[in-house]
Amino acid sequence: MTERTLVQQLASTPDGPVRVAGWVETVRDQKKVQFIVLRDESGAVQLVHPRTDVGENPVDDPIAAEISALTHGTFLSVEGDLKADERVKLGGLEVKIQSLDVAGAAFPEPPITAESSIDKRLDWRFLDLRRPEQNLIARVQTTFEHALRTWWIDNDFLEIHTPKLMASASESRAELFEVGYFETTAYLAQSPQFFKQMAQPAGFGKVFEIAPAFRADPSFTSRHATEFISVDSEFSWIDSHEDVMAVHEQLLVAGLTAVEAKHGEAIQELFGIDLQVPTAPFPRIPLAEVRRIVAEGGYEIPRADGDLDPEAERRISEWVKANHGSDFVFVTDYDSSIRPFYHQRHEGDGSITKSYDLIYNGAEISTGAQREHRVDVLIEQAKEKGLDPEELEFYLDFFRHGVPPHGGFGMGLARVIMLMLGLPSIREVIYLFRGPNRLQP
Repeated sequence: MTERTLVQQLASTPDGPVRVAGWVETVRDQKKVQFIVLRDESGAVQLVHPRTDVGENPVDDPIAAEISALTHGTFLSVEGDLKADERVKLGGLEVKIQSLDVAGAAFPEPPITAESSIDKRLDWRFLDLRRPEQNLIARVQTTFEHALRTWWIDNDFLEIHTPKLMASASESRAELFEVGYFETTAYLAQSPQFFKQMAQPAGFGKVFEIAPAFRADPSFTSRHATEFISVDSEFSWIDSHEDVMAVHEQLLVAGLTAVEAKHGEAIQELFGIDLQVPTAPFPRIPLAEVRRIVAEGGYEIPRADGDLDPEAERRISEWVKANHGSDFVFVTDYDSSIRPFYHQRHEGDGSITKSYDLIYNGAEISTGAQREHRVDVLIEQAKEKGLDPEELEFYLDFFRHGVPPHGGFGMGLARVIMLMLGLPSIREVIYLFRGPNRLQP
């Protein structure tokens, strides 16, 4: 590999010879001196070249000609002398160029600018990703995921990898992508729900997965995608959905603590967000109470099914922030009519499930629940939902051979990062977005 010093390492590097490599962000081609702002994956540095081909005694200066010909976005490697100089605004240091080597020249006119629309930028995503904000988003996501995995592993969870090709629907036949599979039809998994539950009768106890999921949802909102990364966990021997919420909030505290410690200053600088690490336990409010609070605030939820809409989520989040000082709130005890058949219901009141949605900074990021583990109850609840138990036989078999009480959750990674950084759309945080009208790049 090319030996080079990353820009972020220059501050701790002694003055003297260095080699840096990256792409050209700007060129200032002045009469007596030339400047290049070179950016790599860790930051930007100023390169300087005093010209020798000007003045009273000009000398041939091939480097000056090379710099004059550079285009924005060109990748190059530079050898030069590092020197600390507090007058330099960009990091208080610069590199005096001794030689440069163009590795990949860019066309003179870039196809996008800072003012381009999100759709135009997505067309040229590989260029859009060069922005410092996009680099930070990727680093935040990496740190966040690593912290989640660390917490899970430290707490004796097993990582599993469930298949994304399924013989039948994972939850319902709605929002499914069909794909040809030899002489039959397969479906892209909406979630790993059934497979992570399968780990419970297998005796795995506590499992997690971070992996793609697919929804054939023709939605164009700022928080939906047809392919997304789902953060899932399932575990045995719970007493209620309270145990699931306790795990969920501890996991998020660990993730946000790691992000704030490593990237808090950069997030403030690039996004203007003072990232707050939450304190557990998060507030918990039953859905019926949330509906009352929102109504008393002057908003009537237009949905006929009793579920919350985005405006109601935003309003209850504002209420919780004002009254509890929390960016998170668990909305609990959802009506069974708007929950899947496998959510366990409260004893003595079959109209309410032991489930929750987790709302973060005004939007839902996750659904969790205690699962129904009694096969006879599962069959009846599936029938209530209009499902044919015969089509669920492979799933129902899990419960015919012994399964402990269990529960878990699924969480959208892109939504969490979007809300964490105060961004307007998940299109900004997904590496390559997939939606109803986007399959490229």
